[in-house]
Amino acid sequence: MTATPRFPAVRASHELVAVDRARPPLDEPVVRPLDRALLDAFAAYARGQGRAVADLGCGPGGMTAYLDRRGVRAFGVDLSPAMVAVARRTYPGLRFEVGRMAGLDVADGTLGGVLSWYGTAHTPPGELPDLFAEFARVLAPGGYALVAFAAGDDEPRRPEPAEGAAAVVDADGTPPGVMAGLLTEAGLAEVARLVRRPDEGEHGPQGFVLSRKPPAP
Repeated sequence: MTATPRFPAVRASHELVAVDRARPPLDEPVVRPLDRALLDAFAAYARGQGRAVADLGCGPGGMTAYLDRRGVRAFGVDLSPAMVAVARRTYPGLRFEVGRMAGLDVADGTLGGVLSWYGTAHTPPGELPDLFAEFARVLAPGGYALVAFAAGDDEPRRPEPAEGAAAVVDADGTPPGVMAGLLTEAGLAEVARLVRRPDEGEHGPQGFVLSRKPPAP
């Protein structure tokens, strides 16, 4: 699939921040309590599938390592070669690949779970249906998808650079009902939905949708 102009811009912005992420691994990434509860639930569900789990938009690999510590056979995928290099260097025992979320090099129906921890931040709303169709394609029957995203609010916020670099950051969040509906249309049934008020340092509400591909009859 030919990359649109957006992908080189996003990749370039990630290359800029990759150097900032090249630091020793933390025992745990910074995860807020409610977020951690959902992540741990997702890990438990996915672990029960007995299959590999993809962390899409994995960045420097912290969430991939988080899942690994919870007994999940996780691997990471990111658009940025520099980010993947940081992840491989930081977590040499884990698998990381360069790739696009909407065009995964994964066979149909083989994954027990898909994690997109703010991985859709640079995806235009019109491209989300194709992205979630790809999630559904790679998930085995009964597999789970957890999507974390900026839920937005009533006051549109201006794009801001990522910390330490002039990276692209989308201005508006996605309404949780819209996100859940798109996942449902892709064939993933909603299991749980959470909207959390912003904590210090966050610009707006944060949304989380846990979905499941229906088990085989």
